[in-house]
Amino acid sequence: MSAQMPVLKEPGRKRTGSRKLIIILFLLFIALLAVLFFNSSISKISEIQIDGTRFATKEEIGQAAAVAVGDAFFGTSSGTIEENIKTLPQVNQAKVTKVFPGVFKIAVEEFPVVAFELSDQGEMTALLSNGTSVSASNDQLLLVDKPVLSGWSPDDPIKAELTTQLGKIPAKQLSDLSEIIPFPSKAYPDRIVMFTRTKFEVITAVSVLPDKIEALNAVIETQEPGKITMLLADTYVPFQPESPENMDAEQKETTQ
Repeated sequence: MSAQMPVLKEPGRKRTGSRKLIIILFLLFIALLAVLFFNSSISKISEIQIDGTRFATKEEIGQAAAVAVGDAFFGTSSGTIEENIKTLPQVNQAKVTKVFPGVFKIAVEEFPVVAFELSDQGEMTALLSNGTSVSASNDQLLLVDKPVLSGWSPDDPIKAELTTQLGKIPAKQLSDLSEIIPFPSKAYPDRIVMFTRTKFEVITAVSVLPDKIEALNAVIETQEPGKITMLLADTYVPFQPESPENMDAEQKETTQ
């Protein structure tokens, strides 16, 4: 008796053709959406907000950033824009934040003002902690709480180093300095004379200023106005009170 052979089913054909078609249609759909998006207004910069500027104008920030309203929102990275803005001499740091859709927020941190300088023409300029000189408007001079530099040549390298050292001094101590003039010697080419608002005269050097500022503050807080020397050795001599004898001696000196 012969056994019947089971009927073999033909294997189903894989629908590879239809699957490929679906993938192609999906990719075309994505490409179409991308084209529509990048050609629409929501993919463009609609507003640029700039905060934190005092000496750099918003026009200067915008030109340095190299972006403008209407440019592609994703066209330039935030890091690249930040580096572009930091090329401005007034700018210490910059932070760019993108807020979709279309808003660029640029926060600028400028180098702090450490002194002012009066030019031969009578114009006041502000000196930043990195040595940059910028024009100071009248409203920025209403409360001059920084020292005024006088007697310095424009290209004096010691003046640039002085602004760097002044940037390291706390604001409270810096506000007590009223004037700084150069007073070089053979031993100390960077020697300076500082006058304080508390009526002290201080002879020191730019190179030792950061190390001496705490001791200077201690003398000013505990002693009467006088002359302070802070170089290799520190000395303090109080000013002599005015007396008829001193006034007569000064008058004789002026007439000789």
